[in-house]
Amino acid sequence: MLLPAWLSGEDADEWVSRMLDRLAAKEQRRRPTDEGLLERANELSAKYLYGKAQPISVRWVDNQQHRWGSCTPDSGTIRISTRLKGLPEWVINYVIIHELVHLLVPSHGPDFWALVEQYPKAERARGYLEGFSAAASNPPEEC
Repeated sequence: MLLPAWLSGEDADEWVSRMLDRLAAKEQRRRPTDEGLLERANELSAKYLYGKAQPISVRWVDNQQHRWGSCTPDSGTIRISTRLKGLPEWVINYVIIHELVHLLVPSHGPDFWALVEQYPKAERARGYLEGFSAAASNPPEEC
């Protein structure tokens, strides 16, 4: 890392410390814990679903290889595939919103999609996930 020559050693140490803290906070947002997922789900419910979807738990799981997330409306539990870790926050938010809506509407009918579409990046996130899936299942051929 290059620092301006006019920074004293003490100022440089403080600046580096501050930047490391910012990077750690950014990484924590990109790779939230289960508690962080639940907090994010509640925030998304409040913002896009008028707080009507209230999950009991939201957690990362390793056993979903063909789904991005799943929901059990009866118990209020949501599971998010660890395959999403590291993807953009707005894509993970979409998957969380999708599962939150299942707490309100179990099927994928018109009422379900109308609620999902309240998330402004829903269509964009679906396209991202479709492209991500296609790329994962069809790696580029070697020349």
